[in-house]
Amino acid sequence: MRALICGLFLISAWAPFAGAQGVVQEVHGRDPQTQTKQGSTEQPMDMPDMPGMDMSQPVPDWMPSPQVSSGTGWQPAAAEVPMWMKSVGAWEGMAHGVVFVDYNQQGGPRGEGKAESENWLMVMEQRTLGQGSILFREMFSAESLTSPHPGFPELFQTGETYHGQALVDHQHPHNVFSELAFDYTHPIKVPAEVPIKGKILWEFYGAAAGEPALGPVAYLHRVSAAELPMAPLSHHLQDSTHTSFGVITTGLIVEGLRLKLEGSVFNGREPDEKRYTIQFAPLDSWSVRLSVAPSRNWTAQYSFGRLEHPEALEPGSQRRQTASVEYVRPFARGSWATSLVWGRVHQVFDNHNLNGYLLETTVNFKLRNYAFSRMELVDKDELFPDDPLLPSFRIGAYTFGGAHDLIQSRLWQFAMGADVTVYTKPSTLDSAYGKNPVSFQIFLRVRPALSPHDH
Repeated sequence: MRALICGLFLISAWAPFAGAQGVVQEVHGRDPQTQTKQGSTEQPMDMPDMPGMDMSQPVPDWMPSPQVSSGTGWQPAAAEVPMWMKSVGAWEGMAHGVVFVDYNQQGGPRGEGKAESENWLMVMEQRTLGQGSILFREMFSAESLTSPHPGFPELFQTGETYHGQALVDHQHPHNVFSELAFDYTHPIKVPAEVPIKGKILWEFYGAAAGEPALGPVAYLHRVSAAELPMAPLSHHLQDSTHTSFGVITTGLIVEGLRLKLEGSVFNGREPDEKRYTIQFAPLDSWSVRLSVAPSRNWTAQYSFGRLEHPEALEPGSQRRQTASVEYVRPFARGSWATSLVWGRVHQVFDNHNLNGYLLETTVNFKLRNYAFSRMELVDKDELFPDDPLLPSFRIGAYTFGGAHDLIQSRLWQFAMGADVTVYTKPSTLDSAYGKNPVSFQIFLRVRPALSPHDH
């Protein structure tokens, strides 16, 4: 009941955006009145698309939009994200998010069943600034109120703490302030003798709470994971830095090569248990990332970083590598989105590696229907924190599910869905987890509607 009440409260917070006069439903800031036919290479810039672009000039069709990603990550330009928009003077306001209210039953001896709500809201404001443009982004979550204690039940999940103890078989709730950031992009004048076609853009991102240039777009924002309430088991090996308290990122976007090279300094320590605070610390971690967008349907990235003291209960530092490929293909009355992600964490203190592999996909067909899956192989070394000498275990998790929009109004989508997860694991874990545990969820999902042109 607490989860349901808090979920409805979060929905009500969106109402000013949904009901305000002049709201334009939109997908990643592109006006359906100016959207060009698929296959064209440029679009008008009547609505904000890419910060730093001259608003009177066309934006390349392949260019990912910062309004549908996290941090400075790139998601394919073809990604369709439900979003509300409203113009106020020179500013464009945008909002999107989701509320899941669900019953979560995790199987086996260490499983449990709970009512809960996963939720987040992102608000953005964008305008031109000089020859460039600036985007402010604020992301909030009420999960500290809507998650059961000690967190969302999830077999084999590890990461962060509860009452000073390692959190095992549970996913921690996200922070109230998950992102408080700005992203400024400015064109750089390139001498005529430089053999590079197209513009070069300088990007600067600063965040009190935000995401460094490390990893793929966070799972919360990936369109391939849009119907999955649960966090990946490999989250803490791939994209767990999406809420870092103190981030500075700068980089260059080279239009002619369709790539971005960027670097960050940031506070790599994981958030503590006070989910409503911003916990500043030295910016002593760093990362670099190369992203490419060969077409409007594809993006890929490789990133490397060093995180200083990221774990509250473990000494030493980590070196993290990630690589990912994302594919999005709209089609008549639907779309298909798929992500392939690899992450590796090297624990410097005891010189060992943990790997996580993820494949997730979501298909929207006949407007109202969704089929989705997530398959993972991930190394876990914190399942038994009282016995740290145990080796890591390779866990497989295979989730399959579907959802159906019961309501598709001009402003809202309201769906019911379900999923089921089965696992593979070493037989040595049978006594703790059972031989063949099975988990499932039944959920309701509320979010903004897609704009009519995507239908």
